[in-house]
Amino acid sequence: MSENGTVSTVGDALVENIEENIDVVTNSVEWVNDNQDLIIGYGMNILFAIGTLIVGMMLAKFFAGGLRKVLLKRELDITIVDFISHMVRYVIIAFVIIAALSRIGIETTSFVAIIGAAGLAIGLALQGSLSNFASGVLIVALRPFKAGEYIEAAGTAGVVESVQIFSTTLCTPDNKLVVVPNSGILGGNIVNYSRKPQRRIDLLIGVSYSADLAKTKAVLEAVLKANSKVLAAPASQVAVAELGDSSVNLVVRPWVDGSEYWPVRFELMEEIKNALDEAGIEIPFPQMDVHMDK
Repeated sequence: MSENGTVSTVGDALVENIEENIDVVTNSVEWVNDNQDLIIGYGMNILFAIGTLIVGMMLAKFFAGGLRKVLLKRELDITIVDFISHMVRYVIIAFVIIAALSRIGIETTSFVAIIGAAGLAIGLALQGSLSNFASGVLIVALRPFKAGEYIEAAGTAGVVESVQIFSTTLCTPDNKLVVVPNSGILGGNIVNYSRKPQRRIDLLIGVSYSADLAKTKAVLEAVLKANSKVLAAPASQVAVAELGDSSVNLVVRPWVDGSEYWPVRFELMEEIKNALDEAGIEIPFPQMDVHMDK
């Protein structure tokens, strides 16, 4: 084949390709012209759906925030306020999504049925999460603790920061944030250290067998009376608890305000040690006598 023949073949192929592209464009333009109403209708529906989502999200945040402020003004517990406000926000968002889908032509009744069936399947797969949700509702209803209280539950101790739908957030004394599943909290014992206004400090003090017990008790009682943070009522207790292997052990049980528990405990331990030393009362420590046979 000559060079002119090759150029002619390539030119014909290009012409055919251009003509095909022109046909596609022409057909597309004709389809758009014939279906203008349909395109505009769907376009408007999609825009309205997007607008519904945006406005709905803003309204959900607005109503949840407004409800939270109203509940706080009524001086409700912050744990209940947070739980209810989160629930309201999620419910509104769910309705907004359904409304947006309805706007673009999706049948919401069948959609709700699908959601119900899917929800059943998801519920069976996420039994733990549903259990956490139910436990969260019970925590809010029964109120075994509230925000700001120091509790021990599910093997963790800390100050309650918030009760969410599925979990409870605690802050430990060393400032660690611990998120505990709600079902784990209700599944065991809950120890609330803050609910009662007063707490008792339990100290075990050992003295030598040669010590005068009456004098020892007088010294310990004097230490308790000298500490202004120790409450006069209920009365403190100083008594012999047991005769140990190397010491006579006395219990010292003063009552203090709950917020003063640890500071007073540390103060008393130091003050008792100094007072016993000044009185010449020995605080024994484990010793071993070794006898050598010659």
